Amino acid sequence: MIYLGADHRGFELKERLRKRLIDEGLEVTDLGNNHLDPSDDYVDFAQRVAEATVGDSVNRGVIFCGSGAGVDMVANKIDGVRSALVFDVARAKQAREHEDANVISLPADILDEESAWEITKTFLDTPFSNGERHIRRLQKLEEVEDAN
Repeated sequence: MIYLGADHRGFELKERLRKRLIDEGLEVTDLGNNHLDPSDDYVDFAQRVAEATVGDSVNRGVIFCGSGAGVDMVANKIDGVRSALVFDVARAKQAREHEDANVISLPADILDEESAWEITKTFLDTPFSNGERHIRRLQKLEEVEDAN
């Protein structure tokens, strides 16, 4: 399952990507906002997506706000979420291969639709490398998470 969420600054980009993902035949759940609300808060939608994503290891989340930073901070507060703030395809690929990211945070103020689409497709299509050093690092990340 692919979970999507966005505040008012990411709303239009989320809507465009949602349609494209559905057109590709992918299973998508939109966790809001479902309408453009200039007074909404990115925290609400990022939290919904992050919590839904950790329910199953095959789930992925894509969250949007103006800078991408706000939603990324929220998502990474949820145990089990490995969210990456992504600006380009190379970072999306690395976030999956090296960090086994299960959520990406996209800066809607910076990315156009085509760039966001390519980043999202790369994120969804790239497997974790299962490299020894990457597994070791993820284990250490879990230890940090458990200690706090």
